[in-house]
Amino acid sequence: MARFQLDGKVALVTGAARGIGLETARALIGRGASVALVDLDAAASERAAAELHDTRAIGLAADVSDRGEMQRAVASTVDRFGGLDVVVANAGIAPRVATFKAMPQESFDRVLDVNLWGVCRTVDAALGQITSRAGHVVVISSIYAFTNGVGATPYAMSKAAVEQFGRALRIELVPHGASATVAYFGFIETEMVHQSIDADPLAAEMFGVLPAPLRKRLPAEAAGEAIVRGIERRRPRVIAPRRWTVMSLLRGLLNPLSDARLEREARTQELVRRMDARAGEEQSTTA
Repeated sequence: MARFQLDGKVALVTGAARGIGLETARALIGRGASVALVDLDAAASERAAAELHDTRAIGLAADVSDRGEMQRAVASTVDRFGGLDVVVANAGIAPRVATFKAMPQESFDRVLDVNLWGVCRTVDAALGQITSRAGHVVVISSIYAFTNGVGATPYAMSKAAVEQFGRALRIELVPHGASATVAYFGFIETEMVHQSIDADPLAAEMFGVLPAPLRKRLPAEAAGEAIVRGIERRRPRVIAPRRWTVMSLLRGLLNPLSDARLEREARTQELVRRMDARAGEEQSTTA
């Protein structure tokens, strides 16, 4: 497809008050686009918008898991800027590390509601505008779409489902001259990563099981820039850090080997027993 020129276009980004969402919005503004920054926290989204631009950024409050709120956010964006060309369904949360057995059902359900259904409801609310204006959709998956999600079952499930949603959506948008990107991120320096990994000793130990090259973290600015470059080129996928690309391409071969190693590795099984012991503990999700 031809290069997508962002100058003069209108974008909506969810989870945009900080982290990847904020940096994506910043990069879009830098390309000349107008952006609606949507976040659950109204004050934070308004502050972020004011930081980015006085006329080409607005902050809106909405819960992505609420279809009506997302429809109103899209309507407000169209009313302010005259249309909508790009939607980036970035909002997501992570559970505290625990086994499925130990994780409260409410936490499990909330992760799926935000990370999967929130993505679907965001895209659904925007899709009429996107198809009528030959625009572009970005959905945020993760390297957990193609690696074992032990200790983070609902997160991995949601990201694998989002991958399939984005792949199918790309084909379905072709007749409309529109397109979609699936973005797969490894570990990015965000508040969610700091809370879900760095602030949890057990999660930090699980993180330490990975080979050192795969533990590399990127700044949120790099992730936002990668998303926007993907939009400009209408790429089907964006993977960052790039070293995860090999894992994605070889997942059919590597996943059975990795799963077998995790089954027999004493260190991993000890960590699983400790995650199992978290049943009954308070286990909030992190955004």
